[in-house]
Amino acid sequence: MATRPLLRRRAIVPTAVAACALTTILFPSTIVHAEAPPEASHLARKPIYDDLPPLRPKPQTSNDNNDKSFAPSVISPTPTDRLASQIRRARLTFHTYSSFTEDFFNNLMSNLLTRERSFTSTIASLAPPPTSHERIMPGALYVLVAAMSGSILTRNRNILLRATAPFAVGVAAAWIVLPVTTRNVADLVWRFEERVPLVAENHLRVRGAAIEGWKQIKERGESVRGWSDERFRDGREAIEGWVRQGR
Repeated sequence: MATRPLLRRRAIVPTAVAACALTTILFPSTIVHAEAPPEASHLARKPIYDDLPPLRPKPQTSNDNNDKSFAPSVISPTPTDRLASQIRRARLTFHTYSSFTEDFFNNLMSNLLTRERSFTSTIASLAPPPTSHERIMPGALYVLVAAMSGSILTRNRNILLRATAPFAVGVAAAWIVLPVTTRNVADLVWRFEERVPLVAENHLRVRGAAIEGWKQIKERGESVRGWSDERFRDGREAIEGWVRQGR
């Protein structure tokens, strides 16, 4: 009777072991986690090895990436970098001024060559064509002599006549001696006058008045010549009549 409780306890132990084994077989997905020591206590302990095990890196978030991308990198330039920057700036400045000077001289020479070509072509266009048989050198001397004679004839007159008479006599002699060259010069002067409308209008007005005056002079001359011819013819006929009567 005294050993009956002991036998009961011994019978319970195999039953409990069998129940645990049956539970493990039926539910194998159950995981039992053991408590791990905190990281602080793990780091506080002195390691028994020389090197610490590598810690797992902390995952970076988008905020950390944005902070790093917008964070300015503060790097002071070295003396070599500063010297290279100064040399680059000096080279760019020298290149800018040299390019400006080169362009200025190129444009200046182009303008000079263009003006020289225009001047030479203009002077060449004033010369008479070979078919006109007009020689400039003797004709220019004749025009100069005519202008000097007009100045000599009006030396005792008023200042207006002394200023205009040589020019008028010279122009008239040029139209007579060098008509083709004078026409070319007049066309050139007219092209320059067209740039100033007021001068061109005055020139046309004066030219029209001069042409009208020349027409009047020609008409008067023809009428005087006709009258003189008629008087001469009448006088000759009268003289011939006297001669016949004297016979």
